[in-house]
Amino acid sequence: MANFGPKEIKKLREMTDAGMMDCKKALTEADGDMDKAVAWLRDQGIGAAAKKANKVAAEGAVAVKVEGKKAVIIEINSQTDFVAQNDKFKAVLDRVVNHAFENSFADADAINASTIDGTSFEEFMAGHIATIGEKLVVRRSALIQGDENTAVNGYVHANKQVAVIIEAKCDSAATAEAMTAALRDVAMHAAAMRPTTLSYKDFDPAYVAEETQGRIVAIEKENEELARLGKTLKNIPQYISMSQLTDEVLAAATEQLKEELRAEGKPEQIWDKILPGKVARFIADNTTLDKEQCLLDQNFVMDDSINVAQYIENKAKAAGGSAEITSFVRLEVGEGIEVVEEDFAAEVAKQMS
Repeated sequence: MANFGPKEIKKLREMTDAGMMDCKKALTEADGDMDKAVAWLRDQGIGAAAKKANKVAAEGAVAVKVEGKKAVIIEINSQTDFVAQNDKFKAVLDRVVNHAFENSFADADAINASTIDGTSFEEFMAGHIATIGEKLVVRRSALIQGDENTAVNGYVHANKQVAVIIEAKCDSAATAEAMTAALRDVAMHAAAMRPTTLSYKDFDPAYVAEETQGRIVAIEKENEELARLGKTLKNIPQYISMSQLTDEVLAAATEQLKEELRAEGKPEQIWDKILPGKVARFIADNTTLDKEQCLLDQNFVMDDSINVAQYIENKAKAAGGSAEITSFVRLEVGEGIEVVEEDFAAEVAKQMS
């Protein structure tokens, strides 16, 4: 019994431009496996587009539009970076980001299901695909919309490959207005430093546990090589996130630090001046995951003596109020898309034979 139906045949035809019967035969030969069917068509030389089946739309560009308390970010993918720099592609990008902004679409699904310029969005894109000559996909989009006490901003890197939108809740409209420029600085930071989440509070405990074990094993293996070379071994962390540093853990660490001060012969009357710095160092050494992945916990690129949360706090205080970053969206072109690497030499050799 076949492991495919009309839906799979249609999908294969869209991927390869091969004929319907050829697609059916390919799926039959591949027992319903889509990748094997694509390979079968390519091997048979059926359909000019069969040779393009591995050309995933993983290039493209991102765009942002920010006005007042609203920001939209989108990613449109193309098959090549050359097309992404084409003026016609740029016009599509600009039209779509404005369309998303004007209609406050929350995501790419809403955009793709919409109507634009009196026609379905699908038809709108099909027309541009025919003109440009490459597959184009509105893959991701997000919307931020706040009230009068919300500061909103965004940033698009010059190469149009990375973009960020961000918002902060403030104590007043005046503070929100004053924080707008600071949020652009943080958006630039996020574009460069690639945070994946806002705070360590967002982490799943299972993920943190898995990451902790993985890092311990990696350092242990590295230390084996360092020991063989007679070099200084790396410290193996007990923890990697603030989410693990409970009150009990911090209390135990503080007692251990006191024991160390006692062993060093430091007078107890000066411990209160030494301990805060040592506890802060303990926290810094045991929150490496947070500094890598959490926006608020990352050292701020423009002043690495403070983290992003402290930067925002300082800016809001200087404006006479308070503010807290509550969300951000970072898009980088093609992230998460698996691209099949083609062996060009092998392909040429195969065709010659």
